[in-house]
Amino acid sequence: MRTVVDLCIDARWIVPIEPAGVLDHHTLVVDRGRIVEVCPTASAEREYQPRERVGLSSHALLPGLVNAHTHAAMALMRGIADDVPLKPWLEEHIWPREARVLSPEFVHDGTLLAAGEMLLGGITCCADQYFFPDAAARAYRRSGIRAFIGLPVLDFPTPYAADAEAYIREGLAVRDAWKHEARLLFGLAPHAPYTVSDASWEKIVVYARQLDLPVQTHLQETREELEASLAAGAATPLARLERLGVTGPNFIAVHAVHLADSDVELLAAQSCQVVHCPASNLKLASGIAPVARLRGRGVNVALGTDGAASNNRLDLFGEARLAALLAKLATADAAALPAASALRMATLDGAAALGLEADIGSLEPGKQADAIAVSLGAFEHAPCYDPISHLVHVVGRDQVTDVWIGGERMVDEGTLASLDPAELVALARTWHERLARA
Repeated sequence: MRTVVDLCIDARWIVPIEPAGVLDHHTLVVDRGRIVEVCPTASAEREYQPRERVGLSSHALLPGLVNAHTHAAMALMRGIADDVPLKPWLEEHIWPREARVLSPEFVHDGTLLAAGEMLLGGITCCADQYFFPDAAARAYRRSGIRAFIGLPVLDFPTPYAADAEAYIREGLAVRDAWKHEARLLFGLAPHAPYTVSDASWEKIVVYARQLDLPVQTHLQETREELEASLAAGAATPLARLERLGVTGPNFIAVHAVHLADSDVELLAAQSCQVVHCPASNLKLASGIAPVARLRGRGVNVALGTDGAASNNRLDLFGEARLAALLAKLATADAAALPAASALRMATLDGAAALGLEADIGSLEPGKQADAIAVSLGAFEHAPCYDPISHLVHVVGRDQVTDVWIGGERMVDEGTLASLDPAELVALARTWHERLARA
């Protein structure tokens, strides 16, 4: 007698990430939202009776992508200030507009727009860092995507909070209100060393340790940030954070472009996490992160899109390809970041950066059934000698046809299951009109 299960997905190729490699004509078996087995399709047909069977005769099935850093609501500011370096981009364009339009409604609608874009592109989990996290949580619950919500901390006032104490207080209240939501988790997200004082960092460390919360922050994104820190205190921003007790396995450094050798060694010695955002770093002319050097020292490096205001796409397939190519260029070594490593950065390494590697990031029995199907059947994708190479260097997010989160179908043959595209267009149009006047 065959075992009854919820779902069997038969695929031409399965790329489980762990174990490494490609499985031909295999089936992902899912029950109660979790992976039961990955086995040859012939065996699955003999052993399982699924309530639903999906056939993917020309697709690769792989884990959902993990966008380890974004500012989702800033999708509403996509393209608002192109071709500007980071400091004037923030101070002259982004922060003034945020001061005029930032609200729970702005964050909810922008997050909903971003969640739809990410789901269609195969992103099943993201790490978000922005204001009004309660509004973001509402949008994420509606969309069905997994989200690590970073609770923002700054030393200066915004429409969300007046000072660091208020940011922390408001953020932890949101965390308490939503901590039992299955697809949401929380961390502390101080903006950057240059916008948060030592006193505020010390408070952040206390709460992070007491509540076992990760800390994600922008770190050494520009050369100017590094030079200003060295001039002020004869230490890199990372060395300053280490002195304050911030660093460790729960510390997530975003960008990490301009690192001294001592910074790389510190990140490695303390098992810190790094999120590489190649498109944003290039667009803002911030530089190229030393990814190969970090990975060579055993530092876990994930991939992030950053916000759509500085990218301008929430496209992790694009980030994986760009990361692979930049690593080759930066090191003059064609083998510096193979396609399989770039794809792992977009999946399991991203999950590990957020502390979720036991649950997502690979197609292994017992894990959540977060999976995406990518079509490789078009003539422009042929021939396909290596599906992993194709996933990084040939196809893109437009070839994602189906998405499951916890075994639930979130994208069905290119159509969002939880969100209405017409509503998202209307929301974007409304905010475009308001921002154009801001």
